[in-house]
Amino acid sequence: MGAEEHDQEGRMITLEFETFYLITVYTPNSQGELKRLPYRMTWEEAFLNYLKSLDAEKPIIFCGDLNVAHEEIDLKNPKTNRKNAGFSDEEREKFTEILAAGFTDSFRHFYPDKTDAYSWWSYRMNARARNVGWRIDYFIVSNRIADLMTDAAIHADILGSDHCPVELDITI
Repeated sequence: MGAEEHDQEGRMITLEFETFYLITVYTPNSQGELKRLPYRMTWEEAFLNYLKSLDAEKPIIFCGDLNVAHEEIDLKNPKTNRKNAGFSDEEREKFTEILAAGFTDSFRHFYPDKTDAYSWWSYRMNARARNVGWRIDYFIVSNRIADLMTDAAIHADILGSDHCPVELDITI
């Protein structure tokens, strides 16, 4: 990202292709009692500036664990998770700012009203078997290439972690 404060954590890989940038990212978790929220907000500002600078050159596709369930539809229990890491108003607003800056959430583009579609489940209380999860893993694309997307998917049937793979089909 070009910001020492953030680059030292090794949270991002950027690949440059002829016609686009591909970024994979692991967004900082705000942690219990939101103790790391101030750092997260600083990181979000720097990340958005980084996205904008690359997007000015060529379109972007970025993916990874963004550690935020953007809307209530993106987690099983929104009311009881208010003000928790990953569903604080501040984190959700930063995600909204990314989208407003010219980016598209690929899954919601194709499935705006799909419920019970999650990419992460706690290891506690048999959450995955009961599908008590959160959608925190994303593929996001520059708006100007959103029409090149053909589908997006969440592969909840693939086990191996507390997360499952997400997919973007795009012709670029």
